[in-house]
Amino acid sequence: MNPAMYASRLVMLSRNLSLLGLILAVILAVGCSDNSAKVKAIERQRQARIQADTTVDHLGEVHSLLSRLVELNPQEAQRELVYHLNRWGEGKEFDRDKATPLLKTISAVIPEQQAREMTEQASFVGSDTDYLRDCYLFRQISEWVDRESGEDPMLTDWLNEIESQLPEEEVVKLRTAVRLFDWTVRNVGYEPLQPETSLLPHPPFPGGMSIPEFSLGMKFQGPGYRQTDYETVWRGLGDSQQRAGVFTQLCRQASIPAFVLATQSEQDGTLAVWSVGVLIGNEVYLFEPELGCYVPGPGQVGIATLSQARSDASVLRRLNVVSYFDYPVANSDVQQSIALLNVTPEAVSLRMKQLESGLTGNRRMKTFVDVDALATEIDAVPGIAGVRLWDVPLLAEVYAAELKAAAMRDPLLTFWSQASWAILDGMSDNAKLLALARWRHLHGQFDKDDEEDAEGARVLYLQQRAPEFEIEDLGIDVDLQKAYGVRRELGMDQNQYEMQLRYVQDLMRMGKNAATYWVSLIQYDDERYETAQTWFSKRVLDSDLISRRELTGDVLSPWVAAARYNLARSLERSGKIDEAIQLYKTDGDPQEHGNRLRARLLDKRRRAVEAEPEAAASE
Repeated sequence: MNPAMYASRLVMLSRNLSLLGLILAVILAVGCSDNSAKVKAIERQRQARIQADTTVDHLGEVHSLLSRLVELNPQEAQRELVYHLNRWGEGKEFDRDKATPLLKTISAVIPEQQAREMTEQASFVGSDTDYLRDCYLFRQISEWVDRESGEDPMLTDWLNEIESQLPEEEVVKLRTAVRLFDWTVRNVGYEPLQPETSLLPHPPFPGGMSIPEFSLGMKFQGPGYRQTDYETVWRGLGDSQQRAGVFTQLCRQASIPAFVLATQSEQDGTLAVWSVGVLIGNEVYLFEPELGCYVPGPGQVGIATLSQARSDASVLRRLNVVSYFDYPVANSDVQQSIALLNVTPEAVSLRMKQLESGLTGNRRMKTFVDVDALATEIDAVPGIAGVRLWDVPLLAEVYAAELKAAAMRDPLLTFWSQASWAILDGMSDNAKLLALARWRHLHGQFDKDDEEDAEGARVLYLQQRAPEFEIEDLGIDVDLQKAYGVRRELGMDQNQYEMQLRYVQDLMRMGKNAATYWVSLIQYDDERYETAQTWFSKRVLDSDLISRRELTGDVLSPWVAAARYNLARSLERSGKIDEAIQLYKTDGDPQEHGNRLRARLLDKRRRAVEAEPEAAASE
């Protein structure tokens, strides 16, 4: 029980005892037979007071707990959430519709009967809390991004032109989808589907660590499932499938149907993800998370639709970068695509349907997906050969459970898995502070909230940027050691102690790198593009600093490539087109293919703008 609830119950008990004493006094004063009406009136008042004191806004408590999750003990928060959810559901009429038949499409990961039991269960369970956390956070992100973020400037003219061609509601949804995709590719730095060890944001594999084996054909650090959608947005790094997961989650909270598109092998039936489709009106607009770019329409204007990609071979052919990359999907491959819904059994459960009906005002969020109705709508689009649930979200849960079990058998794997994101998920004061900063960043709370007297993400990030001399002095400064929780336990030899020091120093540098990069992103979202350029170029991408890290063996920032991309985006916003194009053409960046496509589109747009005055003059 949290302190506030405990205190309120003490107050209630005190009031009840006072009323009981008053009743006894009245009885003693007037006798049992006299003034019985007064006694009954007092009793009625007592009952009304008890009822008022025990009436709790359970959904309000749920929303409050979700908004403070990062500051709470996970186990206690889970218990409180489940308690309030089930208390809220007591006595309510429960919808007994049958579970969706689409559950059978993920039966290779979870047996259909088990999935049905999960979806038809009336009471809330502990695993629901992670799902609701995701709904809550993606709702928060989608709201402030749609409200405060500008559109991709490459699409502004096109969006303005089609306003007269589409119903207003469709234009609004399309603009929102553009903003959410743009935010996703800027804020989720691209990783390959099977990343190299050297690119991972954690210490390299310890010598002797065994690589675990996984069920269902999964591989260690495999594509898509190696982290959840929440972990992807929380860490700010992800592969193309994880980016697709984040984007579709954001679209769902904005009430925009979005799904993963995959081609199907004629030989063995395997699926290959190639883009994300957003259904607006009767058209499916195409966004390519691996390239970090929308699929340009015919003539490289606007966003291509699925119908255009099927009928015009030049649409996908234009995704080739001559002498550098060939796009692996052709017009003939996308005549029929499978639509994959990023939906877990919780999202189609009857209890989540009931819950969503009770969420109003600032508590609103999408907790339920009517997949049968959605599948019917999507399947009606020409070129869609079927709708299924995507297995990647469930595989991510299985992968995490099996990795945890393997880590219990291998101390080195335990160290590696815990050290991977100790800067955010660890128990140190530094990790808790960085986690709070990240939480507020994802809420769009960049600066101090005077009403709540809560610091914004910007200031909290800056507190993580310890100067290098302080990090270096950790081994000799006792006060610093106390501040950062470095202790030499009884019996610890010098080598072990020095290893502990180096580990903490690495974590301090990793936390500083992360905070520096995320402050830079805040400057961009604040439309302080010149300031963002300074942060990206001088603090994240400083060549001297990177060289020193390489020479000393310090942990490299995993956000270097993402910072270079965002620096180019900042330069675009400032009209420094040549500098932006040059950065997009950097060799060897993980997203180089998409970056070079953007450079080409940017150059085309610039030449079109330059040609306008000449055309006007000639007329």
